[in-house]
Amino acid sequence: MKLIRFGSVGQEKTGVIIGEDYYDTSSFGEDYNEAFLQNDGLNRLQKFVDANKGSLPKISKDVRLGSPLARPSKIICIGLNYADHAKETGAATPKEPIVFFKSTTALIGPNDDVVIPKNSTKTDWEVELAVVIGKKATYVVESEAMDYVAGYCLHNDLSEREFQLERGGQWVKGKSCDTFAPLGPFLVTKDEIAEVNNLRLWLTLNGQTMQDGTTANLIFNVPFLVSYLSQFMTLLPGDVISTGTPAGVGLGMKPAVYLKAGDVVELGIDGLGTQKQNVKNWAKG
Repeated sequence: MKLIRFGSVGQEKTGVIIGEDYYDTSSFGEDYNEAFLQNDGLNRLQKFVDANKGSLPKISKDVRLGSPLARPSKIICIGLNYADHAKETGAATPKEPIVFFKSTTALIGPNDDVVIPKNSTKTDWEVELAVVIGKKATYVVESEAMDYVAGYCLHNDLSEREFQLERGGQWVKGKSCDTFAPLGPFLVTKDEIAEVNNLRLWLTLNGQTMQDGTTANLIFNVPFLVSYLSQFMTLLPGDVISTGTPAGVGLGMKPAVYLKAGDVVELGIDGLGTQKQNVKNWAKG
């Protein structure tokens, strides 16, 4: 099942994708959030869709898509989780996952504009596989970790490198700016992805390929990450784990390349759809 949320910002309705078409499921009466997932929402929604297939309103594909999840309790990110990315940034390959948070206020739809923050000079891109937690997880063993996964999303882990690396060493500052977490276009349930640790992921800037990798090269794979993180914090339904990016970020170019107004970023992962973002400068609103 593929879940979407659509409509204007802050007023998104719920939907699903069946085949190639979009359908409105707002009559189901629940948003796609923590409570929905905690209360067996995916199974209940599937039964609702099966029972109402002939009467669900069809949605135009021109509709704006929001994040497929209502604001989660946390977005947890894993740094330097591909050896080629660690190498291009001059960092050592991690012995344990590097963990940081991204503010949930950074969350936007998959095709919304990306805004370069005020005083930014080094805004960068990062295509990533995001894992969505399906039930409360604490001290989970790796062999059971996938039981706690609801599904997956495409995520652009946008980063302001000066804020991240040169202003106190707190990565969260460079990761949490408004519009820095485009998520979607949909949440795909884990049953639709046969091998999550072997997916191609790619990103282009103005039509030029910058990143082209595979999740087969993750240093720490999905079950390990779910188990590992649950040793340090409780993972709640709807929490997002962004698993890291392969080589090809702007920081790793020689000379470095960063986003500027007018740029167009496109990205995708096998089975998880694509995103397209126009880049704009920050303006006082």
